[in-house]
Amino acid sequence: MTTLTLQDLPAFRNEPLTDFHDPANRQAMSDALAKVQAELGRRYPMMIGGQEIYLDETEDSINPARPWEVVGVFPKGGVEHVNMAVDAAWQAFQTWQYTPADQRAKYLVDAAAEMRRRKHEFSAWMIFEAGKSWAEADADTAECIDFMEYYARQMLRLAQPVELAPFDGEEDRLEYIPLGVGAIIPPWNFPAAIPGGMSAAALVTGNAIVLKPAPATPTIAWHFHRLMTEVGIPAGVFNLITGPGALLGDALVDHPKTRFIAFTGSVPTGLRIHERAAKVHPGQLWIKRTVLEMGGKDAVLVDETADLDEAAKGIVASAFGFQGQKCSAGSRAIIHEAVYDSLVDKILHEAQKLTVGDPAEPSTAMGPVIDERAYEKVRHYINLGKHEGKLLLGGETYGPGYFIEPTIFADVAPNAKIAQDEIFGPVLAIIKAKDWEDMLRVANGTMYGLTGAVFSKDETRLEDAARRYHVGNLYLNRKCTGAMVGVHPFGGFNMSGTDSKTGGPDYLLHFTQAKSIARKVVPEKAVASAQG
Repeated sequence: MTTLTLQDLPAFRNEPLTDFHDPANRQAMSDALAKVQAELGRRYPMMIGGQEIYLDETEDSINPARPWEVVGVFPKGGVEHVNMAVDAAWQAFQTWQYTPADQRAKYLVDAAAEMRRRKHEFSAWMIFEAGKSWAEADADTAECIDFMEYYARQMLRLAQPVELAPFDGEEDRLEYIPLGVGAIIPPWNFPAAIPGGMSAAALVTGNAIVLKPAPATPTIAWHFHRLMTEVGIPAGVFNLITGPGALLGDALVDHPKTRFIAFTGSVPTGLRIHERAAKVHPGQLWIKRTVLEMGGKDAVLVDETADLDEAAKGIVASAFGFQGQKCSAGSRAIIHEAVYDSLVDKILHEAQKLTVGDPAEPSTAMGPVIDERAYEKVRHYINLGKHEGKLLLGGETYGPGYFIEPTIFADVAPNAKIAQDEIFGPVLAIIKAKDWEDMLRVANGTMYGLTGAVFSKDETRLEDAARRYHVGNLYLNRKCTGAMVGVHPFGGFNMSGTDSKTGGPDYLLHFTQAKSIARKVVPEKAVASAQG
């Protein structure tokens, strides 16, 4: 395999988003949708140690816009398949860990190039399986490409010699070595970017992994796995299992050969993983590491000096992008009382522009929520919100797909359920604040600390927010969603997780351990004397 160096690669740049106003790009996406639609409903295997595993008992992945349409049929794996996958990964790790860092990085660069070539095809799978609009799916695919390109470069940097203090009589070095076998447990809301990013980080640092995709979006994960296999990742290094989430997840976390768990999802599940990972099982030789990215109840703050038109656009984009199904979604708007009424009118005007419908249509801004369970959960919070605030817009749901209108409640109390709970749907709670201190108090008044935004022309307040708004990702005079790999390292505080800072320069360290090596050097005079 050809040696790869940082000098061989151009400086990292984020993958450009597709301009679908260009007729050629629209046609390319339409062609990809037709290609993918022709493949809907096929059976897929689990991939363990390079072997395809089919089972008689299966589960269907469905299109949330058309629940009668099966996207893929997957094996309903059990604990025995977890054990097989971990054992396969452990065996592969014995050699994979010694694969030179530049070769591992080259796999990611090659995979990124291939995904770039098939960009619209990956996006089309997300439109069908996750209910993403064209723009949201395209951004997800671009982010997955970015993760692979960025982590390849970061691994090449991490493999370079570390500057240590000189010490007479010794040659000293520090190396970052892999951990072992990892469990990758991603969510369904970024079905290419998050499993792709976590898997790429773990693989490029020399670990072997078992990916358990979210039951709602296994098809995209399967195609990502196939992509990595096509570029040459050895059998057993990257394994994929499917089946009941809790059953397989617990077995992966508990397995004594599992060295680390990378998880993105809800707070209850993340805390369950954290607790179970702390238990040492017979035969386990290490303290397991957890990398946890969890929820958010993110807020956009607008003071009386702000550009209200820009603030309204930022609030609507933050609240309703991908139907509010982002941990970074701005589901609270905290507005200074002096501009409250004016801004609420502008928010309503922006939200009324959104089109809800089949995400396969290019004009659709909002598709369905992911499944029936999410649909019922959001309906529950909308009904609750009718008692906790003033319904200004939406609140209607309709089928047969899992469609929910953008819903806005005003005059919501800071401690209301719809202002505290992560709804994970298109529901915005608007809260009136009396002054800047009140705005910050309300913003920090949840158990979360993931993202936040502030719209203000007051430089003193913007700097104060940078100090006192306790979130992992703070955005000033822009929306609170849309973190870019390499630009906005992503991860939050408090119950939002372990501040993993995915897409940042420190992320790969989560998947490595540092080894210090010191060698005594015999002075040349002593060597000559001994030889004499």
